[in-house]
Amino acid sequence: MEVKEPQAPQLGQLVRNLRGRDEGKIAVIVGIQDERFVLIADGDKRKFDQPKKKNVLHLELLPRHSEEVADSLRETGRVTNGKLRYAITKYVESQPTAEAQEKGE
Repeated sequence: MEVKEPQAPQLGQLVRNLRGRDEGKIAVIVGIQDERFVLIADGDKRKFDQPKKKNVLHLELLPRHSEEVADSLRETGRVTNGKLRYAITKYVESQPTAEAQEKGE
């Protein structure tokens, strides 16, 4: 049996919280502290200036990556809360609703 290596988190990658108060919420990685911890923000409840330190094991790394957020972080070291909200909204709108998934659409 082959064991898959966990994917390494990247700046600008969208994640879903699996544990804690914000369980089920989507956020964006705005900082990487080491191979175990990242900083996440959503631009709404959790602003860029006050990111949440989160264990990677408590996050689901989503296949979506926001180049706009990553480029802004690389160029200036900052990102606006509006860009974070936009990236999350764009991802959520691109996902089929739970009702559509149940119906097989």
